[in-house]
Amino acid sequence: MNRLLKRTFFFGLVLMLSLALAVPAFADEASASEGETAVSEAGEDNTVGLKAIAVALAIGIAAGGGGIGMGLATAKSAEGISRQPEAEGKIRTMMMLGLVFIETAIIYALLVVILIIFVL
Repeated sequence: MNRLLKRTFFFGLVLMLSLALAVPAFADEASASEGETAVSEAGEDNTVGLKAIAVALAIGIAAGGGGIGMGLATAKSAEGISRQPEAEGKIRTMMMLGLVFIETAIIYALLVVILIIFVL
């Protein structure tokens, strides 16, 4: 139970930190004397801030999940090799195949992030 509490606290701390660092994206406000052009620029600035938050969350979740998955796969393959040294070749091959799929998912997330930045 103590371990779950620590993980929950750490996750909450990371979430609060990421939200606190995103606040400056919304800090720039247009003045009322600039008229209608200021409103359109403020809308553009708002979308840029939202894009920045979306990009940060997308690549952060993808990289974090991929890192955890790679660590677990490596640990389990090392455990399997230590239990059955004669199956080392097959275990290593399957581990490398799994790592390639995990890395491919992270690269797809990077491509989506690039599309968000430049296309939307």
